[in-house]
Amino acid sequence: MIADPKQQPLDDTLDKVEGVEEDVDDVGNDGNDASKPKKRRKRKTKAQAIAEGRAKEEVKQEPATQSEPPRVGLTKIFVDGIFPDGEVCEYLNDNSYRTTSAEKKHLEKLANENLDETYNNIRRAAEVHRQVRQYAQKTIRPGMSMLEIANLIEDGTRALVEEDISGKLQSGIGFPTGLSLNSCAAHYTPNSNDTIALKESDIMKVDIGVHVRGKICDSAFTIHWDHDYDPLIKAVKEATNTGVREAGIDVRVGDIGAAIQEVMESYEVTVPYKDGRVGSATFPVKAIGNLTGHNITPYKIHGGKSVPIVKSRDQDKMEEGEYFAIETFGSTGRGRVVESGEVSHYALNHGIKNPPLRLETAKTLLKTIQKNFGTLPWCRRYLERTGTSRYLLALNNLVNSGIVQDYPPLYDAPGSMTAQFEHTILLRPTCKEVVSRGDDY
Repeated sequence: MIADPKQQPLDDTLDKVEGVEEDVDDVGNDGNDASKPKKRRKRKTKAQAIAEGRAKEEVKQEPATQSEPPRVGLTKIFVDGIFPDGEVCEYLNDNSYRTTSAEKKHLEKLANENLDETYNNIRRAAEVHRQVRQYAQKTIRPGMSMLEIANLIEDGTRALVEEDISGKLQSGIGFPTGLSLNSCAAHYTPNSNDTIALKESDIMKVDIGVHVRGKICDSAFTIHWDHDYDPLIKAVKEATNTGVREAGIDVRVGDIGAAIQEVMESYEVTVPYKDGRVGSATFPVKAIGNLTGHNITPYKIHGGKSVPIVKSRDQDKMEEGEYFAIETFGSTGRGRVVESGEVSHYALNHGIKNPPLRLETAKTLLKTIQKNFGTLPWCRRYLERTGTSRYLLALNNLVNSGIVQDYPPLYDAPGSMTAQFEHTILLRPTCKEVVSRGDDY
């Protein structure tokens, strides 16, 4: 029998599940099947099986649209599971061959076939970052408390990345949201008893981290309303873009620092006196020399390599496949920071196993930290979200034992102003991808 070419046969799975038969013996009452020829039944098309209720119609999932405030998980918007690329930059000079190299393209293919290594993980994290920060940029206003701002950002991040609360840490916040103000350059996020409110005269660094399967997108920007400080903001943004441009496979990090410093310190800021005096003061913009960018490894925001933002003799080279946070900090002050103030940021020290602890509450707290954060940084508010309370004695014991590292806020000179911009880049075998790049910066 010749099959109707307009009919599409059911697949094998449907045949097995629904019991569709092809060959059926027409057996006589006497049990002798040799007396009659075999009859072949027509196979049902899938459309016919669906119409008869013997198969389910495949329903294509329609992508959702983002809400405001953002609360829709990205897998519901990008239903094909493919997330947007970042800014792709071709390698130059000795590395230009990589763009068309079959070998390098094959390496990328292998990476994308690995669920832990696929570039889709960092791209998903980066798209969460873009959507959350763009909402934050248009929503944050003077008068809001630091806690309001932190919750605004973190609630959005948790929803969009579809935070894994099973303990497997498959997706979530990459590190505490930095909201450092004015002369504080880094490592401030509000503790739960914080009462600080944002003022129109403030300059706030917003540093957000998002991770998917341990691939952390680390990117930061600066918010300000006093236009006298526009040159500071421009200097730092241009310096970060310079660092991104200079970065690449086999590039020495010390050379990147020199290029960043040259751009940053070509700017100056002139500010009218605020104390009633007539006139103004001019400040050169200085790169904060004891802050650096860094490489990022799975579940570790600082992977061991630093990217200086001033001229340096550091001969370390960037390598194929590495992730880097290119971040720069500029200041109207001395260009160096010191630790000061109440601590909010913490992280487990890497490599410490079975530490000797006498305090039972410290042992319990350590288990809570390991389960909920692993090697990812965290803050006191995150600890309290786990239901932990009255933990300060145990936490101090872990810090004093060297098991947990505390990260106090970092301040330049009193009265100075600081700014920050940061991007995460991926040194793919065939190109450099600025995964956190957006229309905003």
